[in-house]
Amino acid sequence: MHAITIPEPGGPEALVWDEVPDPVPGEGEVLVEVVASAVNRADILQRQGFYNPPPGASPYPGLECSGTIAALGPGVSGWAVGDQVCALLAGGGYAEKVAVPAGQLLPAPEGVDLTRAAALPEVVCTVWSNVFMVAHLRPGETLLVHGGSSGIGTMAIQLAKAVGAKVAVTAGTKEKLDRCAELGADVLINYREQDFVAEIKRATDGAGADVILDNMGAKYLERNVQALAVNGRLAIIGMQGGVKGELNIGTLLSKRAAISATSLRARPLEEKAAIVAAVREHVWPLFAAGHVGPVVDRELPMPEAAEAHRLVEASGHIGKVLLVAP
Repeated sequence: MHAITIPEPGGPEALVWDEVPDPVPGEGEVLVEVVASAVNRADILQRQGFYNPPPGASPYPGLECSGTIAALGPGVSGWAVGDQVCALLAGGGYAEKVAVPAGQLLPAPEGVDLTRAAALPEVVCTVWSNVFMVAHLRPGETLLVHGGSSGIGTMAIQLAKAVGAKVAVTAGTKEKLDRCAELGADVLINYREQDFVAEIKRATDGAGADVILDNMGAKYLERNVQALAVNGRLAIIGMQGGVKGELNIGTLLSKRAAISATSLRARPLEEKAAIVAAVREHVWPLFAAGHVGPVVDRELPMPEAAEAHRLVEASGHIGKVLLVAP
């Protein structure tokens, strides 16, 4: 088969479409013939040499894919050759085939094209696990999403609205904010021109956000805590704004607030399987009902992964950029 390899870390040109050995599904795994994968920030970090795959994972980038089951490994039940699926991966999505633990498979959701289903596993599992399983967003509460036009952001808007929450977002252009509004966002904050702390306070009559989904990390830490409501929950899922920040414990205590930080890739298989099962139970029916859907900016041929990385690094896209297998 062919896959995107990284012979040496570097810029987008480090991504090389090359012939590699076919994966063989092990105990509890299935072999998926890949239709499409999607570009995530973690893929860019891996390409740069900063985010290696966990032990035993595929060395090729790609944290999600869609496709058709081509073979079953030993001990797999509940799936059949020919099933159309999408999958959460620890790596290997930028390839024509990938071996996937059966617990990380999802049936392609009803009403979603199989190619576009590649835009779902990473974002849906990230949003559901952080916003709902950890931060426990409830109907009537306010969610603040940083990077509202990103893949994560566009899915967070839709899922929060589907459960009856109010949604505020930050983004850097009017075009991105307009798209967030189309998806249901109630409060639109241009972070280049407005102070998100002041704006979220204004929109909530001074209360603040009950839950904040943050991809920035250190840069926003202090202001995120200021923006939280009493009993608020800050869920950190990224470090685009750095890894070290100062935290006023007094402010955190006065608000009886909580901070969580999680990632998906290195979690044990059983934890990933539990998240995937929860997504299948709670989120997949929303796709069938037409309440949520993938947001895809564009699709590129998988051998053109370098160009896809350039697009994502430039942050001009809205939603996901897909890589379609030949």
